[in-house]
Amino acid sequence: MKKIKTMGTLLVSTAVMASMLGACGSNNSNNTNAGSNAGTEASANTGSNKADAKAPDTSKKVELVWYLLGDPAKDQAKVTAELNKMLEKDLNTTIKLNFTTWTDWQTKYNLLLASGEKVDMLFASSWADFYKFANQGAFMPLNDLLPTYAPTTWSSVSEQDWKEATVNDKIYAVPATYPEYTPDGLVYREDWREELGLPEIKDLASIEAYLEGVKKSKNITPINGKAYNEIFTMFKSYEGFQQIGGDSGVIVSKSYDTPRDIVAYPFTPEFEEWAKTMKTWAQKGFWKSDTLSDQKEAGDAIKTGQGAAYWRNAPGAGGFITGLQSSNPEIKMGYFPFSRFKNLTMPTLSVNNAMAIPKSAPNAERSLMVLDKLRNDPKYYDLINYGLEGTHYSMDADGKHIVTPPAGVAAKGFIGYDIATWGLRVESMERKKQAGGWEGFDALLEEFKSQSKPNIFAQVIMDYNPVKSQQAAVNSVIQQYGMPLMMGLVPDVDKAIATYRKQLEAAGVNEVLKYVQEQANASFDAQGIK
Repeated sequence: MKKIKTMGTLLVSTAVMASMLGACGSNNSNNTNAGSNAGTEASANTGSNKADAKAPDTSKKVELVWYLLGDPAKDQAKVTAELNKMLEKDLNTTIKLNFTTWTDWQTKYNLLLASGEKVDMLFASSWADFYKFANQGAFMPLNDLLPTYAPTTWSSVSEQDWKEATVNDKIYAVPATYPEYTPDGLVYREDWREELGLPEIKDLASIEAYLEGVKKSKNITPINGKAYNEIFTMFKSYEGFQQIGGDSGVIVSKSYDTPRDIVAYPFTPEFEEWAKTMKTWAQKGFWKSDTLSDQKEAGDAIKTGQGAAYWRNAPGAGGFITGLQSSNPEIKMGYFPFSRFKNLTMPTLSVNNAMAIPKSAPNAERSLMVLDKLRNDPKYYDLINYGLEGTHYSMDADGKHIVTPPAGVAAKGFIGYDIATWGLRVESMERKKQAGGWEGFDALLEEFKSQSKPNIFAQVIMDYNPVKSQQAAVNSVIQQYGMPLMMGLVPDVDKAIATYRKQLEAAGVNEVLKYVQEQANASFDAQGIK
């Protein structure tokens, strides 16, 4: 599951993110106390449920109770029945899969952990307050259980991933082994770029040349609709600024290499220069003067020939491009990920999707044995993730990827099998093509991996209650003064910047900055980051 954590989406989707992160506890900044050897030394740490070194005992039949997020699939009962046949034969176990549904899922999830209900395993995530619950002791430490009851998983999960699942020297979740890269970028009309002889898009200057070229030659508004995400995410990536601490407004770390250099970006010379450049872009008509109130997606204008660029993260770009290949096959699209500005990408945290065991679980050992099967045995993996072969999918010609609907089944009326098994995913086991099957994504993914660094900023998860009023006031100032500046929609840039800064200070931006700095430093200390 993808989460795009940028200021660009902050003011557009604060309500959505608040539902995921609103309950974060005050101790989250100390989420990872493990050193870089967390994975290799974890078995030496002392957990509260130490397992014997002998072989696992499955003589007693047990029924496991697991919870996943979301809703069950239409044929969930059939799939679970088949799964239980296999589990009973292999591990003398059956499993009852429960689902929170998507209706008020967070309240239900919190109650599961607070009530002490006998649950053997459940989905866990950084965006579902994993670090808060781990700090509060809601989960069972797994250090001593993993080597015995999930040996394949224990040996195959990377040291970095175990580190991200570690709180105060104890592993509290089994992270999905499925790195997700979601850098922001632009999808654009590659056919128009070629037709007009415009330079290959590879930097800010070539982006400007492209927008200017299609504006003049095609007589259209290049970013035709809501353009703020396009411009803000470009600014952040171009300068190398890193959003930090979730909903922190204008607070950023100045670069990956200097994570403790935390500033309010409107007070930087980089912002001054950017605002002046965007003033010229606005004057050239790269977007409309009412773009901040426009509710249309810029991508919709591309489909009708009235637009030329649209902000998407990399997987989203794939879905958009493959959709156009079906609806508008005459259009040829390109994609420029903003990660190329600094040749840096960071995967989402491994515990963005994970599985954890509540401290009151009666069958922790058997749950880990089942999880080891689901993650590493192809028969189990395909069943829990894709359903029944022939009913929900078939294999393609290469025998490696699934096809839906399955061969011989009409697309009309077909209902596939799809549940939120994100916490179980393993990249090497996947049979579903990423990014909607976009053929350009494989090369991009290799590019992202080649320049990947651990996501040290996503681990700075904090409770903003101590500066809640200041934070709300700052966000209001961003909307009133910052967004028009970012889009070049002010008469005098210098005066507008001075007013913006004055209003931010009056709103309490310095108090928010001080708080974020303190909490970030504590998190970086815990991670061993200088």
